[in-house]
Amino acid sequence: MSDDRRLRHHDPEYSTQKGTRDFSGRPQLPRILGHEGIGEIVELGSNVRDHLKKGDIIGVQWIHKTCLHCEYCLTGRETLCKQQQNSGFSMDGCFAEYVLMDADFAVKLPDGMDPYTSAPLYCAGVTTYKALKVSKVRAGEWVSIVGVGGLVYDGPSDQHGKWVRQKVGGVQATIVAVPLIQAYEEAFKSVKRGGRIVAIGLPAGKMSISAIDCILREIQLIGSTVGTRKDLQEALELAKLRKIMCKVEKRKLEEINQIFDDMLNNKISGRVVIDFSMQ
Repeated sequence: MSDDRRLRHHDPEYSTQKGTRDFSGRPQLPRILGHEGIGEIVELGSNVRDHLKKGDIIGVQWIHKTCLHCEYCLTGRETLCKQQQNSGFSMDGCFAEYVLMDADFAVKLPDGMDPYTSAPLYCAGVTTYKALKVSKVRAGEWVSIVGVGGLVYDGPSDQHGKWVRQKVGGVQATIVAVPLIQAYEEAFKSVKRGGRIVAIGLPAGKMSISAIDCILREIQLIGSTVGTRKDLQEALELAKLRKIMCKVEKRKLEEINQIFDDMLNNKISGRVVIDFSMQ
């Protein structure tokens, strides 16, 4: 692939989101899984422009490439491109020592950032960052992020909306990052009139909400999927500026099956990063 560059991969990241095993989409097998990897460029294709060079540290995001020509790509909404290819899903991902990537979608890691603690920013981080942008929250407003565990609320799951209203009178925006229908239904109870609910968790099934309630309270439900290259650059720069580092645990590729089992049994706190330099 002359328009790509080859990457020596150091630390692909593995998500630990708790939820169901079921998902409507399935990888096109056989396939090397994994995204959110960070590594060093060791080869460049003949058509790669001068924005990349050997030795650059770049990351593997969810979007491997898009068509670059549809109405969505041309208006800065590449996440909606119908012809997009995805790392570890429709294209080989980064559970490997070397990865082939499209140079147009290689986003460099800012100088001085740790590749291990920064790896999750290439999908989970940018997804949440974009959701905050979409929510349009402003300084002084309240936002609820459902999916941060017991850091904020650790009571009955069907009382979250009531608890938020009692504490702060409701929030201007809620971001739902867990794949649970109940979380979405509680989100509608937690927002104020004119509030916004941003959906990034992928639950199975359908939720039950009142259309009349949405209309009379002017509640907005907004879907948001991952982020564009611009979103990712902004998220990385913000993380560098504010010294945001993800909580990670380094493990070997040989442990991959155990890592999956640990995730499904809720035994992982934070994120697992597969380190190819470990012996």
